[in-house]
Amino acid sequence: MRLPNAAHESRPWRIREITPDFILEDVWTLPVHGGAEDFQALVEIAVSSDPAHAESLPTRVLWDIRDRLGGWLHLGRISTPVDSGQAGAAGKLPIPGKHETSLAGRLPDDLRGTAADLHFASLPFTPLYRTDVEFAAELSNRTVHGVMHLAWVDQGAGIYQGQMAVYVKPRGLLGKGYMELIKPFRYWIVYPALMRQIERTWSALPPSNG
Repeated sequence: MRLPNAAHESRPWRIREITPDFILEDVWTLPVHGGAEDFQALVEIAVSSDPAHAESLPTRVLWDIRDRLGGWLHLGRISTPVDSGQAGAAGKLPIPGKHETSLAGRLPDDLRGTAADLHFASLPFTPLYRTDVEFAAELSNRTVHGVMHLAWVDQGAGIYQGQMAVYVKPRGLLGKGYMELIKPFRYWIVYPALMRQIERTWSALPPSNG
């Protein structure tokens, strides 16, 4: 379920001090619940995600179309991990309006290196940081510099729920136009299919010992 931005902005997430010049594009509640110690399982689901092989046919088709267009038009492919050394990898282009190519330089000392052991299997994200209740990763291509933020929201009584936020900084008119073009596909096809896949994967996990 999509949430109002206030559901994210009302909490003291560390990502907000790192992305003050970014737009908070989306906030979604995730269909996963668990104890305080279960957040790492959600992070592992995220880094192992592969939409190109999703169970949803429309999602696979849209992903393939965007990937091919990205390759043909040099927009940056979306099925190539950032650390693969491809030309469209994050870090090659500056953040719009800035000289820096990554948000890593903005991280405070206590967050640096906290996600160094994580690597995305298929998605072109670079992990930024991880805490007990937050995980953030960035991507960059010729349309946008973006951030995916996962949070583990305390619901009380020892129960937590996953939440995902997406921050973006479009690259000029091309980036803004692209974001508007794909918005209905993201809202009506991609995100609902992603939520169903996360829910199925989470339900198949062994029970926590916590």
